[in-house]
Amino acid sequence: MSDLHIADFALPATGNTTFKLSDQRGKNVVVYFYPKDNTPGCTVEGQEFRDLHADFEQAGTVVVGVSRDSLKSHEGFKSKQGFPFELLSDTEGTLCERFGVMKQKNMYGKLVRGIERSTFVFDKTGKLVKEWRGLKAPGHAAEVLAFVQTL
Repeated sequence: MSDLHIADFALPATGNTTFKLSDQRGKNVVVYFYPKDNTPGCTVEGQEFRDLHADFEQAGTVVVGVSRDSLKSHEGFKSKQGFPFELLSDTEGTLCERFGVMKQKNMYGKLVRGIERSTFVFDKTGKLVKEWRGLKAPGHAAEVLAFVQTL
């Protein structure tokens, strides 16, 4: 576990809302960062969180996805995939920087700066209790669910 300390944050979210971490006290919160709406890995990851959503709710856990895409892009992605959770728009990359998920990546032979697929879990008091970095999408949501079920 890194010494990452996230006191609180707020970002515009789908559904014409603002997501604020401190508003979630009393629930566990899964914040998953993904590179881009409507791309294969990000779609698989979102679908897995979607398919396990009832289990996350049963475990008292809120799930949100974060990328640098616009709210308009997020609304389309969420609608197309039937995601029952909100997607947060970090167009400036401010939250991505705070979580340290912006990395140099090799995309089709070009070096680009983008989001490294990462997931963070906060407990009911708002304390960061688990993080995964540089992960692969398939099967990840089930791993996160298994962890929150222990909280």
